[in-house]
Amino acid sequence: MRGFLILLVVAIGLVVGDRVGVAMAQDEIASKIATEYHLAQRPSVTIGGIPFLTQAVRGRYDDVEIRAGEWSDQGISVRDLDVTLTGVSAPLGDLLASRTSNLEASTATATALVPYDTVKGYAPSGVESISHSPDGVRVAGTFEVEGIPVPVPATVVVTVNPTADGIEVVPVSVQSAMGGPTISLAWLRQSLTFTVPLQKLPLGARLTAIEPEADGLRVTAVAQDVRFSDLP
Repeated sequence: MRGFLILLVVAIGLVVGDRVGVAMAQDEIASKIATEYHLAQRPSVTIGGIPFLTQAVRGRYDDVEIRAGEWSDQGISVRDLDVTLTGVSAPLGDLLASRTSNLEASTATATALVPYDTVKGYAPSGVESISHSPDGVRVAGTFEVEGIPVPVPATVVVTVNPTADGIEVVPVSVQSAMGGPTISLAWLRQSLTFTVPLQKLPLGARLTAIEPEADGLRVTAVAQDVRFSDLP
């Protein structure tokens, strides 16, 4: 019985030490991210994998989840920003000594929601609303028909694609108001194609995919070989 109690105490001590260690490491990573990206509040950080101490001893962690919420850069604000780091390398001694410059990750995958109001802020004049529909992203407004200076109400379905310059919005179909003149899609593409200059998310992750949702565009960005020492 005494031997069992000793083993139980040791096991509890290891579990407590494991949880204390992971909490300290998570807190330090959260502090680093909040400082580097001027976040209004500290992000939530979760280091995956159990036990933590086993990972800490080898300085290698399976994954780290970072939930940052809202984030702004160069005048563009996003919501629901989440970042997943995989293949994370960080000596425990550095984390506990508040040194995160040696932290590295094989891959950083970030996702965020770009509200339609934000997208609309970069649209040409005449665009009155941008919303999600079963057909895709729908742009409504009044547009000038080639050769006719009077704006014509119309609804346009657009595609959204990640490019080196940001989110490119391109018309793919147009429906003029009932009884109104026909608007040339080729002409409309010249006047209504525009780009939201969101080129990357934190940790240097560049856009790779965009999925329209009810409240905005869900963007995914990926970075390889991330080094905290390279952060601005």
